[in-house]
Parts: sequence; C-alpha cells; structure tokens
Amino acid sequence: MAEGAAVPTEGWDFSWFEGRASEARPSWGYARSAGERLARAEAVLDIQTGGGEVLDFALGRAEPARPVLVAATEGWPPNAARATALLRPRGVVVVAAPDDAPLPFADEAFDLVLSRHPVRPHWDEIARVLRPGGTYFAQHVGPSSVFELVEYFLGPQPEEARRARDPERERADAEAAGLEVAGLRAERLRTEFHDIAAVVHFLRKVVWMVPGFTVEAYEPQLRALHERIEREGPFVAHSARHLFDLRKPAR
Repeated sequence: MAEGAAVPTEGWDFSWFEGRASEARPSWGYARSAGERLARAEAVLDIQTGGGEVLDFALGRAEPARPVLVAATEGWPPNAARATALLRPRGVVVVAAPDDAPLPFADEAFDLVLSRHPVRPHWDEIARVLRPGGTYFAQHVGPSSVFELVEYFLGPQPEEARRARDPERERADAEAAGLEVAGLRAERLRTEFHDIAAVVHFLRKVVWMVPGFTVEAYEPQLRALHERIEREGPFVAHSARHLFDLRKPAR
C-alpha cells in the first residue's frame, strides 16, 4: 500500500502498471487512428490532453505530414506543465483551461478536434470551434467502467450512476448540438489488478472512481483486498470504451 501511495500521479503514462495490472485495448487503436487523422488535418485541437502522451504518440505516427497548427487544453496544472514540456518540441501550444469552462478559441478555428477520455464532453463548445465539415474524433469512457472496483469500495451504485456516460445518451447530446454521427463503436474490456499497489495507484490517479480516496480512509478494505488477491489471484474488472467519429455539417 505504501508503494502505491508513493508513485507520482502526473500525466497519463501508465507504464508503471506493467506487470502489476493490465487492461485489454479497444480493437480500433485510438492513438494510431488519431495519427492517421492528424496527417490529413490543418488545424487541430486536443481537448483535456492530460500529460500530452497520447497526442505526442499520435503526432509521431503522423510524421512527416503534420498539421500547420496544433493546440491542446488541460485543466490540472501538474499535467498542463508536463504536457507543455513534452509537446513544445513538436510546436504544440498547451493552454491551461478548466475542464468545465468554454474552450478558449475562436469560432470555427479547427478542422479536427481530438480527445481521449474527456471528463465530460461539452458538445456545444466542440461544435462551435469546429469548422464546417470538420471532425470530432475521440475515445470516451463508457458506462459502469471498472465498477467492480468502484463498488468494492463504495457498495452498490444507483442505476443513474451506472448509466452515466452512456454512448447513446452522448450521441443524442452531440446531435442536439448540431453534430452528425459518422461512426460510434463501443467495447467492454477485461482489466486485471495483480497487486494492491496497482489498486492504490489507480485510485489515486483516476480520482473520480472513488472520490476522496486515501489509503488511510480505506485501509481495512485495502488489506482485505490484498489478502483476496494473494489467495485467489488478480482482481478482475471491466472497462468500457466508445469511439466517436462526428462531423459538423458543411455549409
């Protein structure tokens, strides 16, 4: 538990989990596909870029072609600093902007908007900054993602919490903002936690799973889960992911 509590949580580099936890990846390969989109774009915005790791990988896949303009937003200051350091050599401007605030860009500024795991998509703002004919291409977290772990600590969750982030609800909200759905795919994927340090680090990193999580507050449950993993093997949960390919209608 002490080891999991000591690992830095900045950025979205999950390499520390190697050998400690695993998550099956969606079949569509978001970062690779984003790189293909980047190679064809002129002006790009990556919303809630985290530490910039996914955008950096996608830009690497796009080389030698690349957009003329690439910008990114991030709301958590440690991640904004990390993303700036990582992405500046690629000419990317990282703007510190709260996740729930309007996007700090002019109308119709981008022909491609990307996002991987936004906290909540602001559809009106996405539609506003897209040029007519532009694309929103993003991977979202789906409903009841890793809820086996959430409910281990918090108990059974209400149905409304289990249905949050439902892709069909998000489709309806996107269409209400004036966007057209060119593609929507969804998958549930096996996730395994092989030791308690991985559980602790995951809950510290993905803070909305168990709000207010600390080792001290949940020590009895953590000790019991440690013993269960030692006795029975990995704790198994299932993540939910969906892929949006949306268009702003051309004039």
